[in-house]
Amino acid sequence: MTETEDGIDMEAEQKLRNELKELTEALSAPDAFSDPKIGEKNRRRAELEEVVSTLDQKELFVKQLAESNEILRENDSELSELAKIEIPELEAKIAATEEKLTELLTPKDPNDHKNCVIEIRAGAGGDEASLFAAELLRMYLRYCETHNLKTEIMSENANDTGGYKEVIFMVRGVDAYKQLKFEGGVHRVQRVPATESQGRIHTSTTTVAVMPEAEETDVEIKDADLKIDTYRASGHGGQSVNTTDSAVRITHLPSGIVVTNQDEKSQIKNKLKAMSVLRSRLLQKQIDEENAKLSAQRKSLIGSGDRSEKIRTYNFPQDRITDHRVNYSRSSIPAAMNGDIDDIIAKLQSYESQLAREM
Repeated sequence: MTETEDGIDMEAEQKLRNELKELTEALSAPDAFSDPKIGEKNRRRAELEEVVSTLDQKELFVKQLAESNEILRENDSELSELAKIEIPELEAKIAATEEKLTELLTPKDPNDHKNCVIEIRAGAGGDEASLFAAELLRMYLRYCETHNLKTEIMSENANDTGGYKEVIFMVRGVDAYKQLKFEGGVHRVQRVPATESQGRIHTSTTTVAVMPEAEETDVEIKDADLKIDTYRASGHGGQSVNTTDSAVRITHLPSGIVVTNQDEKSQIKNKLKAMSVLRSRLLQKQIDEENAKLSAQRKSLIGSGDRSEKIRTYNFPQDRITDHRVNYSRSSIPAAMNGDIDDIIAKLQSYESQLAREM
């Protein structure tokens, strides 16, 4: 089988070009907007357009390089000097397009483009764990703010110390899930709590779950599989939040997943938010089942359904953050708590790409 220099066989390249042509024709049809998968098809077409454009660009550079080498062989002194300058430039351009093609053709996570739901729960450590949960929330909100991602608190359960027993929020924007999916797991903090009189270092944990936002077409939920209870909200809220049966508890009977929401005064709004979280948890359950079949290395990177892995340690006395999955450490915890975690995310994304290429 004939292959191009970057390892793409000619048959595979033609399949990509044919798929792009078919998608373009389908999306140009009068009834295209009635297709429930139009968003997915548009994203796929955009991906293919970039691949085909890069292939065409590389083909042009290869042709120009062949012409320059031919001129050099003909030994035309005037043109040969120009060819000598152009050849290394063209070789560099070809290498760059090959690298880009490798990246474009590396298998992608099909959920990368989605919005995501993030749940943060205090674990071992009492008040210190709940305070760290609040700090992680701030870290993610600041990260999102600096990366043009919109956030919305879906549900929160605060305590009297200013921390959170649990907080759930939505992140919307380009590749939101791709940017934040590796935050799922157990985050361990080591420091001297403000209430510690003898200066002893305590270790606490907070669990983070990151789930792609599920559209209604992603998971099928039958009405008969739901048990919906309403009750009077408790805790913090506005004037009327505690005076009506606005809180909603939804139980998905087949899976046993329970979702509650009481943050809104409207029972309808609470139900919509709870259903959104339920769909995302069910989609994540499907993803976890698929991930269970993957290699041990990839499992350690993406986590498991129970989110029990210790993925990162924040050692405040030593001012050191360590991500245990990629064995990467850095200083400046205050900057990280203010949303500066781009380097950690980049390391994890790079490792994911490496594993995908090896599969």
